[in-house]
Amino acid sequence: MHHHGFGIYPSLFYDLPRLTNTMLNYSLKQLSTLLAAKKISSVELTGEFLGRVKVLNPDYNAFITVDEKMSFAQARVADAMIASGQAHPLTGIPIAQKDIFCTKGWLTTCGSKMLSNFISPYDASVIERFNAAGAVNIGKTNMDEFAMGSSSETSFYGPVKNPWDITAVPGGSSGGSACAVAARMAPAATGTDTGGSIRQPAALCGVSGIKPTYGLVSRYGMIAFASSLDQGGPIAKSAEDLALMLNVMVGFDTRDSTSLQRETEDYARNLAKPLQGLRIGLPKEYFVEGMSADVARAVEAAIVEYRRLGAETVEVSLPNTKLSIPVYYVLAPAEASSNLSRFDGARYGYRAPEYTNLNDMYQKSRAQGFGAEVKRRILIGTYVLSHGYYDAYYIQAQKLRRLIAQDFAEAFAQCDIIMGPTTPTVAFDLGEKNSNPVQMYLSDTYTIATNLAGLPGMSIPVGFSDNNRPVGLHIVGNYFAEAQMLNVAHQYQQVTDWHTRMPHKLTA
Repeated sequence: MHHHGFGIYPSLFYDLPRLTNTMLNYSLKQLSTLLAAKKISSVELTGEFLGRVKVLNPDYNAFITVDEKMSFAQARVADAMIASGQAHPLTGIPIAQKDIFCTKGWLTTCGSKMLSNFISPYDASVIERFNAAGAVNIGKTNMDEFAMGSSSETSFYGPVKNPWDITAVPGGSSGGSACAVAARMAPAATGTDTGGSIRQPAALCGVSGIKPTYGLVSRYGMIAFASSLDQGGPIAKSAEDLALMLNVMVGFDTRDSTSLQRETEDYARNLAKPLQGLRIGLPKEYFVEGMSADVARAVEAAIVEYRRLGAETVEVSLPNTKLSIPVYYVLAPAEASSNLSRFDGARYGYRAPEYTNLNDMYQKSRAQGFGAEVKRRILIGTYVLSHGYYDAYYIQAQKLRRLIAQDFAEAFAQCDIIMGPTTPTVAFDLGEKNSNPVQMYLSDTYTIATNLAGLPGMSIPVGFSDNNRPVGLHIVGNYFAEAQMLNVAHQYQQVTDWHTRMPHKLTA
């Protein structure tokens, strides 16, 4: 982790009340109320969380970069906003930012050696929106290299650990963000999701996360992996917190050609609505082989709870589910091979120290700058786009993508919300799937289809396996149904406490 200058504000770490367990579980709204009532300043709150990062990050490796000077400067601006009565709901609250969002003056690496020296000259749209809201950037979180991975083990900066069990992966690619929230190093964080990269780590770390409908969150300044699938979104403790985060993150941006122009909405508006009459679709394809017994147990118990809350369940079918992984691993690498061609050692980022001519410089910089998984996907992508294979693979995958979207449209004619497991198993062990990429790819089997269809999906914690690793429930809504999905999640969180549980060794 870079910039260890914690010595600048030493007094903060001595004079302050330590964050108690209760405070660590405070919602964003509760923290906002404390700040507004001047019970704590943003500088103090930021110092408390930076203190936790300093103590815990060496074990968990959730952050790539921390810069207290920059964070405290933002906290002072936030305190001034609060004092002058100009506060927004997130003003003064520390938020961890996935290191895929370009952040002005901060090292922005995307988890890659290729960008290990890249200080961004500008802010991503998402970062601009948090800055405008007066939030404090507490640091940049570790991730799979260029968001390619499902375990946060492909990072140039080393793997992130799961705070529930240090021998387990936290999921990926937004593993650093999910770990930071689960370990209460930050009240909330941003992530990005191309095939499950917000929802899968949220599930494996026992926190809540949502991937909004494609096009709602601007991709400007969010380093691209697969442009037709990538979408930024929040990771937090609860659905209510996700709603407040979405209220900041969502919005039209002329700089992103895939950004959608829509009326702004308050994502928290339906949280309190009773679930009477809600129709939950259970895809028969999800509840067959592949799902481990402990995941099935927790998911089925959550569905029982939903019936108790007044919802009814109907069986639906998503027959093309089994095609989503092969389709994704044609389309996503194809787009990645194109998006990553800009990293050539010429303008910014890593350049090989020795080369003989321009072509040699390109080849060596890319050979040395990219890790194994990224190279694997560039090769697959280049292959499926090449002459003679384009029709057989790429065009075919695009046709199947349409069929997958059609399955969802037919299912949503019979239900309001689709539910199932977020992942087939709980967190696997570090290193367990590294020698078998296809095994690794299968951990996104339930999440990928929603990206292919552009639908919103979320994961909330619903229990634990026998070895105390968290289980996530996947909630999928129709296009632009985020407020409804958050309502569905919030009502469950009102009557259960999974989302308030924290790894026992982290209690204050």
